[in-house]
Amino acid sequence: MPLDDIRKKIDQIDTQLLDLLSQRADAVHEVGLIKKQEGLQIYAPEREDALLKSLAAKNNGRLPEKSIRAIYREIMSAALALEDDLKISYLGPEGTWTHQAAISKFGHSVNYTPQTSFSDVFDQVARHQTDYGVVPIENSTDGAIASTLDLFVESHLRICAQILLRIDNGLMAAIPREEIKTLYSHPQVFGQCKNWILRHFPNADLVETSSTTRAAAIAKERSNEGAAALGGQLAAQLHDLQMLEHSIQDRATNTTRFLVIGEKTCPPTGNDRTSILFSVHDRPGSLVAALQAFETFAINMSKIESRPSKQKDWEYIFYVDLAGHCEDPEVRQGLEKLESHCSLVKILGSYPDLQQ
Repeated sequence: MPLDDIRKKIDQIDTQLLDLLSQRADAVHEVGLIKKQEGLQIYAPEREDALLKSLAAKNNGRLPEKSIRAIYREIMSAALALEDDLKISYLGPEGTWTHQAAISKFGHSVNYTPQTSFSDVFDQVARHQTDYGVVPIENSTDGAIASTLDLFVESHLRICAQILLRIDNGLMAAIPREEIKTLYSHPQVFGQCKNWILRHFPNADLVETSSTTRAAAIAKERSNEGAAALGGQLAAQLHDLQMLEHSIQDRATNTTRFLVIGEKTCPPTGNDRTSILFSVHDRPGSLVAALQAFETFAINMSKIESRPSKQKDWEYIFYVDLAGHCEDPEVRQGLEKLESHCSLVKILGSYPDLQQ
């Protein structure tokens, strides 16, 4: 077929796609009206998860699953913007890994508001200034992020979804590699790239910054002083820096888990994770007795972290991730048994359990 004819065929298909997208938008608007009438959440992570899995299963064309998911992420983002003027707060500034995680979940069509601290993200959602917040909770290299865990103790907000984001740090600069004297980045990034730094820049000064985006800004501002930054591609693009080297983290599979926080948790999907926190009575064997509640009902515990309660010396709060939904009979019974051994039990939320 001649090239011009192929292009005409593509134009016809694009016209059909636009018409179908318009029809989909009308249907989404009807759904939004019903949700508002019934007081339901506009964002439904369980529906999103089911739709993406269904599309991946139906896909038998040339486009890989990754591309199908990326396309529909933006289609669903546009739908969310149509249903409501959705606002998402995240740990800023623009271009951070948390910003990228938020975009990977909500797409580019919704509104994003960067915050200067984890507590500000929680506060914005609690005061209904934004609909949802995105915060990091743990990294596969550095472990749990304590400041996020601590905020759940007093907050009424719930976890409604999680995001798993592969962290691909790189070296960015506005100068040639041989002119670099100082590296700027967030302390976690320095930790994730420690061995690479020792091999390639053993004599460079390392200066910690509040974010990788801030590091990129300094690398641009102080390029004549030999400044460079470590961080992601988006930060480099925002500050017109060249990525001199990609994927410099010591672990190729370095991944950060982020949480989406809101007013309500997620309904059961059949493949869920539940996050809780609890504090045990101050007596011998109380922690062992508490944990036996999960063994009794064969509940798999995938994560446990302890943090000082900040109420009493040597008193701790334990954060646990469980397999299953808080409405599942065995999980509900396990939590009821847990309460008999604890001074505090709080369900932080149940949400789809994503895999790498």
